[in-house]
Amino acid sequence: MPMTPFEKTYSGEEPVRVNKWLAQSGVCSRREAEALILSGTVYIDGEKVEDAGRKIQPGQTLKLSSAGSETLAAKRTVMLNKPVGYVSATPEEGQIPAIRLLTAENRVGKGAPVKANDSLAPVGRLDMDSRGLLILSDDGTVAKGVIGPDANLEKEYIVRVRGRVTPQAISLLRHGLELDGYKLKKARVYKMESQTLRFVLTEGRNRQIRRMCDLVELRVIDLVRVRIGALKLGGLAEGSWKEMKPHEIEALLRNPSMEELTGKTPKNQR
Repeated sequence: MPMTPFEKTYSGEEPVRVNKWLAQSGVCSRREAEALILSGTVYIDGEKVEDAGRKIQPGQTLKLSSAGSETLAAKRTVMLNKPVGYVSATPEEGQIPAIRLLTAENRVGKGAPVKANDSLAPVGRLDMDSRGLLILSDDGTVAKGVIGPDANLEKEYIVRVRGRVTPQAISLLRHGLELDGYKLKKARVYKMESQTLRFVLTEGRNRQIRRMCDLVELRVIDLVRVRIGALKLGGLAEGSWKEMKPHEIEALLRNPSMEELTGKTPKNQR
C-alpha cells in the first residue's frame, strides 16, 4: 500500500533552491533532492518540478508523489563504531561481517534493526584488525560521494606504533612512498605523542597505513578511524551504530577540510 506523500509549505522570506531547502529541512540531501526532481516525483503547488535549479517561493507548498516518498524512505545510511575482529568486506569462512552488529541492542537513537536480506553495504574499507568509523548504506549517491572515482574525502586515523618515530620517517609517510608500484598521494601525518600518530588521507588502498608504516620500520599496534569528511566518530561507543540524518549525509558529501572542521591547522603540520 503506497505511503502518504510527503508535503511541506515553505515559510521563508526569500526564494530558495528546492534541493537546498529540502536539505536544510532535514528531508534529504541535496543530491537526493536532485534525483527526486529528475525522476518527476516533486511538485510545487501541483506543478511538476522539472528543473533541478528551481526555487520555491515563500508560501508555496512542495509535495512528493507516493513513489518519491517511498524512494526516499527506503534508503538507509548508518554509521558504526566497528570493533577489531569484524570484517567490512565480504567475509571469508569463519569471519564475522560488521553488518551483524546492526542490531536493536546496539542501536543508538531511532532506527529499525537491519534484517538479513537488507542491502546495506560497507562504504569504504576498514580491515579486520582496525576499528572505528564505518559507514554502511544502500544509497548509491552516498557510495559515489565517499568512495567513487571522483571522491576526495579526507579520512582521519589515530595510530599507535612500535619503533623509532624519526623526522625522516614522518617526512616519508607524508610523501614519497610507493605501494604496488603506485606513488601514494600526499598524506598529512604528524606526531601526537611519542608513539601515536595522526594520519589524514584522501585515498584508501588496501591496508594502506599499515603498509606505509612497514616501509619506515614502524609496526602498527592500534588503528582507529575517527573521521570521514565531516562525519566524526565522536562519543559513539564501540560496537554501537546509529542512523545518519539527512543533514549529516549532506555535510559528509560536501567534504570540508580538517581546517574547516577545527578552525586551525595542527601545529605539528605547519
